[in-house]
Amino acid sequence: MGEGYGNKMITDKQETLLQLNSLIEIINELREKCPWDKKQTFETLRILTVEETYELSEAILSQDINEIKKELGDLFLHLFMYSCIAAENEWFTLIDVCTSLIEKLKYRHPHIYGTTKVVNSTEVEQNWEDLKIKEKTKNRKSVLSGVPASLPSTVKAMRIQQKARSAGFDWEKPEQVWDKVEEEFLELKAELAKNDNKSNLEIEEEFGDLLFSIINAGRLYEINPDTALEKTNRKFISRFNYLEEQIINKGLNLHQVSLNEMESIWQSAKKI
Repeated sequence: MGEGYGNKMITDKQETLLQLNSLIEIINELREKCPWDKKQTFETLRILTVEETYELSEAILSQDINEIKKELGDLFLHLFMYSCIAAENEWFTLIDVCTSLIEKLKYRHPHIYGTTKVVNSTEVEQNWEDLKIKEKTKNRKSVLSGVPASLPSTVKAMRIQQKARSAGFDWEKPEQVWDKVEEEFLELKAELAKNDNKSNLEIEEEFGDLLFSIINAGRLYEINPDTALEKTNRKFISRFNYLEEQIINKGLNLHQVSLNEMESIWQSAKKI
């Protein structure tokens, strides 16, 4: 960041407040006058919010700054709409939301707003999780209760492992995880080799164990498995599109080309 960036943020505070106030007024007006906005509830907005979150994620992965800005705006709309609906029902207000967040941020950052000392981001993260555990212990909740049940499985596995780590349940060294990955891989191969007409439940279980251990390896080596997999998805799509295009240019379709021919084109796509 440039030296003047912080000053710019300070001089923009008044304009930011004005814009936020305008946004609040517009959302209130939409709730009063727009038939679609009037009928929205927490339940009807929920799936749309999930969709908007994925669209933001896609924009971030694409490094499209303009789209990130737009998608953040869409999420702002949803957050403010939820608060508006809650206020109408006298559940809570936007002020309550902000107050609750401010209190949590100050409580979870004792190295800034208290006397706790930290030397790096790892200690900050550990303190954050320790404080969350204290809160859950006070309310008699499990360490893993903070992991939303509706998270995508890959993301959920990562969060479960992070939560377990915060309670001290983790490998001492990252490289130890590879023994576990190999163990799970061999167990899957053994289950597949049985070939005794069993249902796929046992195979599915071993496959899940292998995936969980690989995700754990990603976490230990500071690789986000969801991001890594999505990048591979995009890479595969790009190469497959190239493969398809090359075959169509020859006046053929995929079913008319041998696997060896496809592999040759695929290797060419990897060089692009």
